[in-house]
Formats: sequence, C-alpha cells, structure tokens
Amino acid sequence: MEGMTWLIHKYIMHGFLWALHKDHHDHSNEGHMEKNDYFFVIFAVPTIILMYYGTIQGFNYWFYIAVGIALYGMAYFFVHDIFIHQRIKFLRDTQNPYLLAIRRAHKQHHKHTGKERGECFGFLWVPVKYFKMFFNKNKS
Repeated sequence: MEGMTWLIHKYIMHGFLWALHKDHHDHSNEGHMEKNDYFFVIFAVPTIILMYYGTIQGFNYWFYIAVGIALYGMAYFFVHDIFIHQRIKFLRDTQNPYLLAIRRAHKQHHKHTGKERGECFGFLWVPVKYFKMFFNKNKS
C-alpha cells in the first residue's frame, strides 16, 4: 500500500486532481473540512465495491484487497489527520523517533504549497535522513 500511496499522491493528488488536494497545502479552505477530504469518498467507494463482490464470491481475494485498503485508510486517518495535523489533539509531545520522523517528513512535504517540486509523498515509510535529524539533535 505504501508504494501505491506514493504513486497516487505524487501523480494523481499532485497531478490531475490537484484542485481537490490544493487546499490541503495552501490552507485556502474555510471551516473544518477541506476539498482534500473528498479523497475519503474517492477511496471508500471502490473499497466498498471490492468488499461487496469479494464477499458474495466466497471471500475471495477482492475482499482481502478491500480489507487492506480499509485498514490503510484507518491508519491514514489516525496518523495523518489526528497525529500529524492535530485535528484532534493527541500525542502532541511525543518523543518517539519514528513518530517525530513522520512529522518532519510531512512538514517537508508541506513546505511546497504548489503541486510541483514536492517530496516525501509516502505516508508510513520515512526516509532515513529524518531519523538522523532526530538522533543528531539529541547528541548536541
């Protein structure tokens, strides 16, 4: 899923569906919801369809693909929306190196407000340099 997330984020969300993702970067939305939140529906609909057809066909591989997408979506909600963007204040003062590296990589991604020149398009896999930043800071 992480590879698919990287591809979808880089080439679809920062590509032809930038109009939906843009307000997530430039904070041009008004209120609590962003156009970017429509991606929940965009990913939920095929997941529900796959789950349905996988179920009526004896819980075949379509069902398990849908379960994987749904679990990844839940992880995305908790890590991205709740932990990183603090839509619900949780784990604000963590010192966990992995969680801090995720925050740093995401902050690096958001320093670009346009759709070009982006970096760190993944979600749960964090480049090693962000861990090094945390450990080097603690050595000083």
